[in-house]
Amino acid sequence: MAVIEFDRVDLTYAGADRATLHEATFALPEGDLCLVIGPTGSGKSTLLGAINGLVPHFTGGTLRGRVLVEGRDTARHRPRDLADVVGYVGQDPLRGFVTDTVEDEIAYGMEQLGITPVAMRKRVEETLDLMGIADLRRRALIELSGGQQQRVAIAAVLAAHPRILVLDEPTSALDPTAAQDVLAAIGTLVHDVGLTVVLAEHRLERVMQAADSMLWLPGDGRVVHGSPAEVLAQATIRPPLAELAGVLGWGRVPLSVREARRRAQDEGLVPSVPPRAAVPTEPVVLSARGVAVHYGDLVAVHDLDLALAAGTVTALMGRNGAGKSSLLWALQGALTCSGAIDVRGNDPRRLGAAEARRLVTLVPQTAADLLYLPSVGAECAQADAESDAEPGTTAALLRTLGVDVPDDRDPRDLSEGQRLALVLAVQLAARPPVLLLDEPTRGLDYRAKGELRGIVQQLAAQGVAVLISTHDVEFAAATSTRTLLMADGQVIADGPTAEVLTSSPAFAPQVAKVFAPAPVLTADDVARTITRQGPA
Repeated sequence: MAVIEFDRVDLTYAGADRATLHEATFALPEGDLCLVIGPTGSGKSTLLGAINGLVPHFTGGTLRGRVLVEGRDTARHRPRDLADVVGYVGQDPLRGFVTDTVEDEIAYGMEQLGITPVAMRKRVEETLDLMGIADLRRRALIELSGGQQQRVAIAAVLAAHPRILVLDEPTSALDPTAAQDVLAAIGTLVHDVGLTVVLAEHRLERVMQAADSMLWLPGDGRVVHGSPAEVLAQATIRPPLAELAGVLGWGRVPLSVREARRRAQDEGLVPSVPPRAAVPTEPVVLSARGVAVHYGDLVAVHDLDLALAAGTVTALMGRNGAGKSSLLWALQGALTCSGAIDVRGNDPRRLGAAEARRLVTLVPQTAADLLYLPSVGAECAQADAESDAEPGTTAALLRTLGVDVPDDRDPRDLSEGQRLALVLAVQLAARPPVLLLDEPTRGLDYRAKGELRGIVQQLAAQGVAVLISTHDVEFAAATSTRTLLMADGQVIADGPTAEVLTSSPAFAPQVAKVFAPAPVLTADDVARTITRQGPA
């Protein structure tokens, strides 16, 4: 029996020249894990919001057709009327929090549903353990890292025991290990409890092997429903294993590393070691010595030394809460810290904001924090003026990132990925010698990530030193030449990306896992080095 039904659904927003969803028709049975895929701005968030009534009751727009959830028509049932059956976690968890601490946030939803205090206490404990956040129970939500906030948001929804769980990019801010834990917990609820999960995700490599079905939104209003193998065969979305399948001439996209590894072994495919250029160490444009960041008794960064050379791209990785964001803010000069920081003979902490931005600029995790004007065009024009750039520079950068929106569009109406791309363009307009990016691929589809990679590599070719804090191992593998691993505020590994990533099961990209122990990172590496030695 279907628990979610879309029957010829059209959704058109005011002022739009076409429908975001057009004639969408599909049905999802109980206990299905359905993965929603599509490029940035294709309507994935709209589709998810239609399941719990956020669309159109809160977003506006004209809805035609019918959406049934557990037999309830969402046109006549507002989100509060569906709260007992549908749990929803949006792209930005912090915007959805209503309390101050982790434990209170998890309990809040149950209070609204009238759950007894005894049952609430039991569920809070169970959910804290399920999501691996028991040690955060009394922490203030505002003090948590982006990944920790995301896990709390999921926990708050799960504690209410919904029968349907709707997640908009639930692993976008999580490190690989945390993402695996969260998805494993969700998988347990699907298979053991019968929970129905609809999940939108750009990083398909993390979840596609667990999906029962897939919804592909090409961006023209259509919604294509089918099995993951059927949908991936026709979709323009290309996760790493799809890229590998294309390189090797496989007609069917393998859905897991195990499936791909077995096929490669059966065909006797052996990649050789690809040539790797040496990581430049000179000239140094940013030097940090003995940097330490404290939040009261909490030590976020501990006595850290770092040097970045011109023309290099360095990935900064590590579990959530390792101190990556604190380090970036300290290097940018916006965070109180001890130690010495030097960027071309200047300490950014002693400069005004505009001067510091021309030396070292930072794109934060929450991109919307840097957007304050009423339109995209105004943001672009302001960035050109503040950066002394030619008019149109920022707008051109935005289009290069794969986002082409009207100048009069309000930045608040953009998708998460579109907002991030706008902030990237605004910050890149300053052309600083050092660029710091904090989770820049969060919310970006594969095409936009490819464009971002091209921009980062172009900047490096121009002599810019780029430091990227990221949980996206695929992006790090394809973009960086050097990788740092952080833990407990310290750098625990520093070396060429191929060496650091392939030596870690948690941080290795999918292609590296397929051909381990050969140090290949991407499908392009395989294409350049593969040989066939006959069946294994």
